[in-house]
Amino acid sequence: MLAVGLAGVAPAAVAGWADWADLPPEQARAGLAHAISNVAAVAFYAASPTARLRRHSTKGRLWSLGGLTAVAVSGALGGHVAYGQAVGANPAA
Repeated sequence: MLAVGLAGVAPAAVAGWADWADLPPEQARAGLAHAISNVAAVAFYAASPTARLRRHSTKGRLWSLGGLTAVAVSGALGGHVAYGQAVGANPAA
């Protein structure tokens, strides 16, 4: 599952970058924090299978827990950008 999730990183990052490029400064700052949290999550989740393949299962689990934490922070930031700051929202729809 980690490999499948990591395989989806590049297309999601490209789409996020395209959306971020058009944001006003205040929203862009929140979007940048969201992106940094995503980078941390990817790094943690990439370290997890590496540790597990080296037979350090406890370290692998801790890296996964760090990844989960980063994803939770990123999700909260993404929700704030999308709903709190109404990025991409279309009130006419």
